[in-house]
Amino acid sequence: MTIPVLLVLAADTDPPPRLGRLTGRVRIEYADDATLAERLPGADVLLVWDFTSRAVRAAWPGRGPRPRWVHTASAGVDHLLGPDLAASDAVVTNARGIFDRPIAEYVAALVLALAKDLPRTLELQRERTWLHRESRRLAGSRACVVGSGPIGRAVAGTLGALGVITALVGRAAGPGVHGPEDLDRLIARADWVIAAAPLTERTRGMFDARRFGLMLPSAHFVNVGRGPLVVEDALAEALEQRRLAGAALDVFGTEPLAPGHRLWRVPGLIVSPHMSGDTVGWRDELAAQFVELFERWAAGGPLVNVVDKRRGYVPGH
Repeated sequence: MTIPVLLVLAADTDPPPRLGRLTGRVRIEYADDATLAERLPGADVLLVWDFTSRAVRAAWPGRGPRPRWVHTASAGVDHLLGPDLAASDAVVTNARGIFDRPIAEYVAALVLALAKDLPRTLELQRERTWLHRESRRLAGSRACVVGSGPIGRAVAGTLGALGVITALVGRAAGPGVHGPEDLDRLIARADWVIAAAPLTERTRGMFDARRFGLMLPSAHFVNVGRGPLVVEDALAEALEQRRLAGAALDVFGTEPLAPGHRLWRVPGLIVSPHMSGDTVGWRDELAAQFVELFERWAAGGPLVNVVDKRRGYVPGH
């Protein structure tokens, strides 16, 4: 019996995945951005452990065979799903289910911090300034969560538990989900607009100057989806001109954010380094999920978390 070859795309700075359960059942090889193209033809399975890498897009249209299955240790797949991979017979799976609750908790923390003006409180504390203010009540406020996948649904449920009246917007209307035709109407009356959508050609740049112009001057915007969902200069201008009350970004068009980038200086903006889903032990959870998927694959069973390569995400059930 031929032992399958598992190729792991990882950066030198990444802790390697813990795959001990697969010992003796698979030959594990490693590649980085520079060596992926030459090693790809010899692999049966590709694990994209470095989910910030875009090397798969460049390496896939090369010569020789390609892996039958590609798994990415991330919810988003836009970093690897180029035209050649999308048109191939390879099955693509993602880490759906790992990040839902952590990201929902992170969004709740951001919304609470913005409502209660915690960034200003900490700033005043550093200045040793006593300045009494009034904060906002969450209960009864309105949120529009854009993205109706597991992450968006978890965000909506968590905000709902805080008393926020939440509307969920997805690619198409369904039970408990508004279609894209309702988006402008919903964000125009929302106190909180949360972006949690996948990055596709339909969603790229969806939050632009026009959409920020529709929002209430008292509204706050939060992006935990993908950076290119947002036209960053348009958001910066809306905040600088006080046409929005505040915002929080955990994802950006280019990461890491350069030290001289405009967004570091924008008033009312919380910047975090793409960490909303990363809780203690998250890498072990990702590895355990992959091992379970591999065991299904090796046994000839159906894989879960299969990405619709035409749409760019795992379809809902």
